[in-house]
Amino acid sequence: MGTTRQEDRTSSTAQRRRELLEAADRVVLREGPGASMNAIAAEAGITKPILYRHFGDKGGLYRALAVRHTDALLASLRAALDAPRDRRERVEATLDTYLAAIEDHPQVYRFLMHPAENGDGAAGNDRGFDVGQHSAPLLRRLGEELAKVIAERLDLGPESEELARVWGHGIVGMMHAAGDWWLRERPCERKQLVTHLADLLWGRLAAAGDRVGGPGF
Repeated sequence: MGTTRQEDRTSSTAQRRRELLEAADRVVLREGPGASMNAIAAEAGITKPILYRHFGDKGGLYRALAVRHTDALLASLRAALDAPRDRRERVEATLDTYLAAIEDHPQVYRFLMHPAENGDGAAGNDRGFDVGQHSAPLLRRLGEELAKVIAERLDLGPESEELARVWGHGIVGMMHAAGDWWLRERPCERKQLVTHLADLLWGRLAAAGDRVGGPGF
């Protein structure tokens, strides 16, 4: 059976949306938090109203870019967690994966996490755009995903579910705060920061047993 017109239109719209997000990515890689809707529209070869038609406003575009990059980051983190290493190496690989992601694409990270200080970016002509309002759900999503991984892999006793969520959000908060500071100041090599953060986590994490029937941690 062939596709219907509605299916063709849906597929075409999804493809166009991907193309616009790729154009937005190119602008963000160049300009970071200063990336404006005007610049993104120009990069895509369209007018600003057409860009608004697809995403509504800069907040809508931000959310779409956040999902795109968070999906990619989560896939990389899961790969690090599933690698055939011992637990300490797996923890270090997961921390390093996050830090490598923000180091390799600092402009994308800054766009997602920090408002522009000048120009016509998030804090300029695109009024009403609050980066904090949108970045908080991104961090919560990472925390919940890590909590699921911890819950399915570690036996933390009768409070396992509660502890898994506390640890998941706590670890993400630590990675975000430490990574943000490190990216700005570069006080040490990435490998050294990974070791320091793993040392901080290692106490009860090292002592916890694997959940019976789980994939192991």
